[in-house]
Amino acid sequence: MTDHAPRASGTPDDAARTGPAGDAMDRLTARLSRESAVVVAYSGGADSALLAFAAAKALGGRAVAVTAVSPSLAASERAAARDFARRHGLAHLEVCTDEADRPEYAANGRDRCYHCKSALFDALAPLAAAMNARIALGTNLDDLGDHRPGQRAAAERGAIAPLVDAGLTKADVRAVSREYGLVTADKPAAPCLASRVSYGDPVTPEVLRRIETAESALRDLGFPVCRVRAHAGGTLARIEVPRAEIPRLCELRERVDAAVRGAGFTFCSLDLSGFASGRLNALLPLLPS
Repeated sequence: MTDHAPRASGTPDDAARTGPAGDAMDRLTARLSRESAVVVAYSGGADSALLAFAAAKALGGRAVAVTAVSPSLAASERAAARDFARRHGLAHLEVCTDEADRPEYAANGRDRCYHCKSALFDALAPLAAAMNARIALGTNLDDLGDHRPGQRAAAERGAIAPLVDAGLTKADVRAVSREYGLVTADKPAAPCLASRVSYGDPVTPEVLRRIETAESALRDLGFPVCRVRAHAGGTLARIEVPRAEIPRLCELRERVDAAVRGAGFTFCSLDLSGFASGRLNALLPLLPS
């Protein structure tokens, strides 16, 4: 699917910008302008949305945003990515990726993200070759210190990280996005659904469906920032919400429990430490090297 909606004149993203946000955008567009064309791996999150937006500014029709569709992409995230691309007149495609069919990915070891990114690059490579383009990822400076095996796959395939090259942190991404009126400026991080499955437990479409359904129910109950982590082969749900929201969730515990069990989990638990990104990385020392 491709969207080529015209961008409305006079919208915030057309206005000239000065100050730190404008400087950061100038650095980003200057970096992108050095490419003949780019294929942006576009999930619709804050990072990839800004990258796709900036690529369109820098390269026009020589920039294409591509969303990878698989069981690990929540339907709500797919719809949001479409809406953003349409709103800003981005050339947008969707491709199906086959990571769920790869045994190394389904095994959910410490290198799961490597196999996921490899599947992504396999899907994007034909388009990139046809356009004489490089694949661009929305990695920012803050991502470099985390456990991200996908970065190894990116390096092997020659993918670029323009946000890193332009010196943008996550805070910079949000500040620039806010300055340019992008709805993703304050969007909570939404990594793929597979990142919620405990390492060593198989990643299956059924477990991913349970997670997606349970998180959707929690958002409907008024918890926009939440994670449902799947443990014990997908039978136990461990809920994370910000610490300040824990008392309210406890007040709604019967509705929460019913929603999570209704999604297919056998047990429903609450993590009293509260929400934090990458919490499952605490299990990495327990895995084989």
